[in-house]
Amino acid sequence: MDWDLGHYEYVAAQLFPAAEAVVDYLEPRPRERVVDLGCGTGNAALLVAARGALVTGVDPSPRLLEVARASALGASRDIHFFLGRADSIPTPDSSLDAIVSVFGVIFAPDARSAAVEMARTLNPEGRIVFSAWLPGGALAEQARIRREAVASVQGDAVVPAPFAWHLVESVGTLLHPFGFLLETQEASLEFRALSTMDYLEGELDHHPLWVEARAILEPLGRWAKVREEVRRVFEEANEDPESFCLTSRFVMVRASRTDAVGATAGEEA
Repeated sequence: MDWDLGHYEYVAAQLFPAAEAVVDYLEPRPRERVVDLGCGTGNAALLVAARGALVTGVDPSPRLLEVARASALGASRDIHFFLGRADSIPTPDSSLDAIVSVFGVIFAPDARSAAVEMARTLNPEGRIVFSAWLPGGALAEQARIRREAVASVQGDAVVPAPFAWHLVESVGTLLHPFGFLLETQEASLEFRALSTMDYLEGELDHHPLWVEARAILEPLGRWAKVREEVRRVFEEANEDPESFCLTSRFVMVRASRTDAVGATAGEEA
């Protein structure tokens, strides 16, 4: 996946309230060393830096890192940004107090490798907070349509389901071996636009995943059908007949190595 495609800035602006919720759940402290993993345009990095933490942003997109650097400069925040992935974080062993990821680590191609790398870079009392979309609803449906359409033209008979980052049981299989205990909190995010078509065109024109899908599907004559399927999904999910509103639920997961978490994986919501 090439996150340099499209204009993720458009998407990031919509996700800003979720970044605020995730950073609140992290509760960053002054002088803590924090990595914003999959930082994109730097939403969470800027918010964490405003709390006084020492922040590094890591992302696989050179273009988005430049956008994030410009945003940090404009906000007078001393944040360092580096090229990297969830399975290759450019920081030494045990050097971090916390990792935050707003819908970032959930796109890691190999969930286990990402878990190993996060555990490596965190100190013995380090913690992780990330957000993941909950299944169901229009966002999940449009993602399924895109994933299956691309797989069908690439000759993939079976489309593997993404790793279930939203399930505490699944995340537990990754992080419990490294001494993490988990807790979760659910939240929701509203997406608004002037109309269903306005929202649809914004997603298809700007989201890197859709820009990539269009480049694959359109030359094969498959794009119009997929676009119409997604339009119907958004039309049926619209909550505001006067314009467009879509509410999507997500979960925030906090993984901590300290004794402060008073629940085991089997006791968590």
